[in-house]
Amino acid sequence: MQTRHREKTVFDTPHLEYKAISVDPLNPVIGAEIGGVDLSKPLSPEQERELRAAQAAHHVLIFRDQVLTGEDHKRFARLWGRLHVHPYHVKNTAPEHARAAADDKAPFPPGDPEVLVVKADQKSRFVAGEGWHTDVSCDAEPPMGSMLYITQTPEIGGGDTMYLSTVRAYEALSDTMKEFVGKLTATHDGAKPYTGGYGTAAPEGGWPKTVHPVVITIPWSGKKALYINRGFTTRINELGRKESDAMLELLWNHIESNYEFQCRVRWKPNTLVFWDNWCTQHHAVWDYYPYSRYGQRVSIVNGRPGAR
Repeated sequence: MQTRHREKTVFDTPHLEYKAISVDPLNPVIGAEIGGVDLSKPLSPEQERELRAAQAAHHVLIFRDQVLTGEDHKRFARLWGRLHVHPYHVKNTAPEHARAAADDKAPFPPGDPEVLVVKADQKSRFVAGEGWHTDVSCDAEPPMGSMLYITQTPEIGGGDTMYLSTVRAYEALSDTMKEFVGKLTATHDGAKPYTGGYGTAAPEGGWPKTVHPVVITIPWSGKKALYINRGFTTRINELGRKESDAMLELLWNHIESNYEFQCRVRWKPNTLVFWDNWCTQHHAVWDYYPYSRYGQRVSIVNGRPGAR
């Protein structure tokens, strides 16, 4: 799918005046480094207000040099909603990367259902998040945001995370395609990655399976985004199977292969990244074997995505 010439569009980020924080965009489309904030302390009202504006504008916020406890991490996340409990924690069916044992370097106690361990080392057979996806879109109320706090990075480098804007991906569609996909819904099934990808037995009652609109409206920005991802989406419900497979592949290739939609975050120890999970996808790059990377993720629930 050809990307149209990028003229001035509604996607372009307006110039915002920040006084309580600093914001250094990675590019005009997605991602920004945030300064002037110590997440180990409660935010001032001005900082919170400006961070909400930055989140709506940039989708991915990067906080460096943060020394956090588990409660610090959770306190910050709760500003955006209630904390998500991952399906992995149901019936203790977590796969390898979600069953990390207690680690002397870990700032969180083990066994917390609101925390997902993200860990890889020389014993890992796979890593969490390898391949473009949106976190847990199979849930009826999928996380609106995720906050990953990395405390250990590979000594030799690597382990970056790539992010892309599905707002920009939607805006790059032709008007005809926007009208067509705006009428569609898609099924998101947890069995696709968790059993089909990781080989994890389903909990009692099965993995979550939910229908969401293919195009959603982001409440905090008013912008539309494509809400399908290769990790969880199994079919477009209004189309036959062959039509659905072809349309999903077309849209996935459009979303994933346009570099202008993307940014790349290089992790350093004690970095927290907060991404808007409804209008981004991400891809954890596993280029550091046999070295290790360790972090913990807290995700936020705040309603469910809708077409509006």
